[in-house]
Amino acid sequence: MSYEFLKTGVEERVGWIEYQRPPLNAIDWKMLGEIPRALDAFLQDEGVRVIVFASALEKYFSTGADLRVLQAMGPEEMQKWVQGCHSIVRRLRRAQKPLLAAIAGTAVGGGLEIVLHCDVRFAAASARLGQPEINIAFIPPVGTTQSLPRLLGRPRALRFLYEGTLVTAEEAREMGLVDFVVSPERLREEVQKYGAALASKPAAALAAIRRCITTGLEMPFEEALALELEAAVHLAGTPDFSEGLSAFFEKRPPRWE
Repeated sequence: MSYEFLKTGVEERVGWIEYQRPPLNAIDWKMLGEIPRALDAFLQDEGVRVIVFASALEKYFSTGADLRVLQAMGPEEMQKWVQGCHSIVRRLRRAQKPLLAAIAGTAVGGGLEIVLHCDVRFAAASARLGQPEINIAFIPPVGTTQSLPRLLGRPRALRFLYEGTLVTAEEAREMGLVDFVVSPERLREEVQKYGAALASKPAAALAAIRRCITTGLEMPFEEALALELEAAVHLAGTPDFSEGLSAFFEKRPPRWE
């Protein structure tokens, strides 16, 4: 499948979705429509076990929505735009595969918002991140008013969005916005290595962990326990569970289905 503003590829069962709309990776209507298509393609591809969001541009991860597009919108168009953003959020939250981010350059607005719904975020040491929507009298509409307090806690999320300033990669790591900071020249290598390691693990167990945590956090505690029970019972009946136990007792590497 080809895209105008995305670059995609697969390495060792790790699927890469890279923003590619020079010069800034600003998101317009077409790019907004291509992102869920690329995500769906990888989610449905049995040969892809892990998905990474990245940028094909060196200096910009993404500057978010193309402001010229926003300027031309009325309320009806804005409703369609945000609904399109929320459609991506729902796909990300319901995904049954691990989602990673490789953040390099300037990462602000909607491009950054998308990867706040990923599981593990790597940032190049030179990256700068922020949500400056307050400076145009707007809010970040890609589920960030919900994802950010879950990542940072309510007080810090409020300050981050109130202030609208950019932070360094190290500051982002300290506040919990990213998980790992690496040198720019090693970013892709480190993310690929991490993704390939995840791709070698049993897919059903990875999916169960992601579902129990992501969905369980939205549930009352007892309902979340029921979800955990359901997942454990299901996994107990899989060939991979039997193989994992056999491999443990036989002191050999497991051979997952």
